[in-house]
Amino acid sequence: MAEAKAKLTLVLLPGMDGTATLFEPLIAALGGSFHIRCVAYPCDQALGYLELAEVARQALPAEGKFIVLGESFSGPIAISLAASQSAGLLGVILCSTFARNPHPLFKPLRRLADILPVKLLPNAVLSYFLMGRFANPQWRAALDGALAQVSAAAFRARLKAVLAVDVSAQLRRLQTPLLYLQARHDRVVPAAAARHIASTYPATQILALDGPHFLLQIAPQAAAAAIQAYALKLAEASETPLTRSRQNLEA
Repeated sequence: MAEAKAKLTLVLLPGMDGTATLFEPLIAALGGSFHIRCVAYPCDQALGYLELAEVARQALPAEGKFIVLGESFSGPIAISLAASQSAGLLGVILCSTFARNPHPLFKPLRRLADILPVKLLPNAVLSYFLMGRFANPQWRAALDGALAQVSAAAFRARLKAVLAVDVSAQLRRLQTPLLYLQARHDRVVPAAAARHIASTYPATQILALDGPHFLLQIAPQAAAAAIQAYALKLAEASETPLTRSRQNLEA
């Protein structure tokens, strides 16, 4: 009888808060179908994409197959990791994110990031953009808790990184199918960001789900179902004819 297939590892790269604490609903919705590895970024260091990508790289599994999911801020990091063709990487999922600055008109504001009161934005304003009509007291409190852990210097560095980023060249080097989870009611990342990714890397599937920018938090069941279906296709595609023949003989 064939042995049970080993579970894939799902590596979760967080949004701009970088704490990874906001992944709890998604992890619960996945129901143990993956080994989960959450990456958290240093909360008190002013690091850009290059440094944070190295933090994520060090957290990748040393063995076995895995999928990288980059949420919002971490999309460019997921793309960069995938472009390096790390051993064991089976696929890439992007959620509510971008390969280049999603608001290029804001790029000149990069010089102002050092003086912007990034930690003083009212919760109501953040909730409007991140959650919209889906906001509730529970998620407003969770957002406050995550943001409270991160220093103003770290936030400024991440904001400046977003305004300057463009990993389109790395995106072209990917060698795995890419799944893009698009929030239909995203007030932060425009639909043009997903279109740019798909036009740059045609092996991209865009899947629109009902929800705000906080898609994995507000619609975890739908997101989990999409992730599981994508992982199943990747696992089936990765089996060579020889592997399938051996499994049939052992069954």
